[in-house]
Amino acid sequence: MLMLREFDDLRLSPCTGWTRDHWAALADHLLLSARRYASASHARISFPGPPGGYGADVDALEGFARTFLAAGFRVAGEHGRDPLGLMEWYAQGLATGTDPRSPERWVRLDEHGQAKVEAASLALVLHLTRPWLWDRLDPIVQEQIVDYLAPAVGGDYPPINWIWFQIVVEQFLASVGGPFERKDIEDGLAFTDGFARENGWYADGAERAYDHYAGWALQFYPVMWSEMAAGDPAADSRRPLYLERLERYLHDAVHLVGADGSPLVQGRSLTYRFAAATQFWTGARAGTATPAPGLLRRAASGIARHFTEHGAPDEDGVLTLGWHGVWRPIAQSYSGPGSPYWAAKGFFGLSLPADHPVWTVVEEPLPVESGDYHRVVRAPGWLVSGTRSDGVVRVINHGTDHSHPGTHLTDSPLYARLGYSTATSPVLAGEHAADPLDQSVVLLDEHGRPSHRTGFETLLLDRLPSGTMIGASRWQAHWVTPEGDDRGDHGYGRPGTVRLGPWMELISAVRGPWELRLIRVPATELERGPLRVGGWPLPAAEPVRTDTAAVSNGTMYSQVIGLDLRDVVSAEDSSPLAPWTLVPWCATTGPARPDTWYDVAVFLGAQEPGRPPVLSWDGPALARVTWPDGTTDLLDPSAALSGP
Repeated sequence: MLMLREFDDLRLSPCTGWTRDHWAALADHLLLSARRYASASHARISFPGPPGGYGADVDALEGFARTFLAAGFRVAGEHGRDPLGLMEWYAQGLATGTDPRSPERWVRLDEHGQAKVEAASLALVLHLTRPWLWDRLDPIVQEQIVDYLAPAVGGDYPPINWIWFQIVVEQFLASVGGPFERKDIEDGLAFTDGFARENGWYADGAERAYDHYAGWALQFYPVMWSEMAAGDPAADSRRPLYLERLERYLHDAVHLVGADGSPLVQGRSLTYRFAAATQFWTGARAGTATPAPGLLRRAASGIARHFTEHGAPDEDGVLTLGWHGVWRPIAQSYSGPGSPYWAAKGFFGLSLPADHPVWTVVEEPLPVESGDYHRVVRAPGWLVSGTRSDGVVRVINHGTDHSHPGTHLTDSPLYARLGYSTATSPVLAGEHAADPLDQSVVLLDEHGRPSHRTGFETLLLDRLPSGTMIGASRWQAHWVTPEGDDRGDHGYGRPGTVRLGPWMELISAVRGPWELRLIRVPATELERGPLRVGGWPLPAAEPVRTDTAAVSNGTMYSQVIGLDLRDVVSAEDSSPLAPWTLVPWCATTGPARPDTWYDVAVFLGAQEPGRPPVLSWDGPALARVTWPDGTTDLLDPSAALSGP
């Protein structure tokens, strides 16, 4: 692996040591390593590994288009200086890939939908590097590229972040005199306005779909399109709103990065890794007033350093399918060997010159390095707790499931778990990925199968006067026998034959490393099985045998306190963080009693849990919680469940 420590500058970057030189060296290393896997014409870059779900032709196109992003950012930020000959190298690939007569031609936009994704990367880089690439191409090659991109015009795009791919491609075509439809762009812009949510957030479509696409796609493309279309009244009038949303969103985003640089391990396409840094560079390029450039760089560089210090890229300079090192189960059905190179979006900062403030100001610490915080993020329905002592960021989830209220799908481990953090991964492989265990509240049926919660109703997201956060949701427990196989899996919940169970109600009170869960199953004629509550999934080098429902991997502790039964499940090769995942849980010995409040304390932190929060009741209606730091809160469960 490339040695980057030689570039460390702790004066300029006291938190990470990283500078622009680190980013440039890493980008160059990835780009030069990729050349070993290129075809003779450079049009296809086929990284090692079995083909992805869309086949080898798509894999090879992804390998070209996604590394092309890094090359374009690299040259644009150097104002055309190109000692590695990147533009010449990729120009040869463009000429061959868009030549319909070449045996190495690319899959076209009207032949496979994935080409629509890659076309946006081609268009974006051609825009950013126009003086040094497009303007120097042979007119015949320019015509080929226009013809290759032209099926975007009037094309059918899924109603998610893909709409931006059409907008970007057609905007580029318009700028070079190619075919485009103004109506496509206008309709697309109007449609993406519907993605906007509270406090600058975007959902990826109509569902409660919140993940890293909120930053690396839905914040990125509006800013870039408004730059591409600068001077157009439509773009100039929209840009201030896009920047306002971006700035507000970034204030939440910097609170979702751990002190070790780990992004939140939540949502699909996690194998894109560095791409999680894109949003921070987008803020820097757009010139948002806040967060400050030093904080934006700290967040972005922390993410990159996190992955480079944990095996990505590998010793051959390749970004494999995985999170740190290789871990194939993290892939979705659309993932192939070239897919991880969307990580190249994380190099967007290199499009900014060396004298830009984001590179020259002193790094500022992340929020989690500056102090503890409790942050209510309303759009995705998250209660965010960061603790300075261990640098961990935790999210308690009462708003995201990649679905709609009232649906009855299986729970996606990437979206519908009750908690996510920067130090843990949900169980993503094995039996407990399909049957919720970690970060769950379930009823067990007569066969011991756990229920699902997707389709829940969000009832409350708030902060108490003490700073303690409170959230509430309810759902109808359901069991699903999925239909078909999972070859179409994009990380979402799956439909199937559904059997409905009782309603369940959950209130979370969150303070520091602790969450107190109040759980109730209202009286019903439907059969009630035992109640089981799963805690944080802790990465570990080996399995454990314990019945205390408290575990440690040597640096982090996970604990669940409450109910009659308790134990720890050791799940092998179930997440990308370690060979084993340890999940503490507790449960009732018999069926959950109707209309009874059960309380469970859940802990994740670097120190031994110590004294847990203590719950007592002031009469039948008010719950009094005394936290380990001495703070006392009064909770009114009836008010919490009545909604805002």
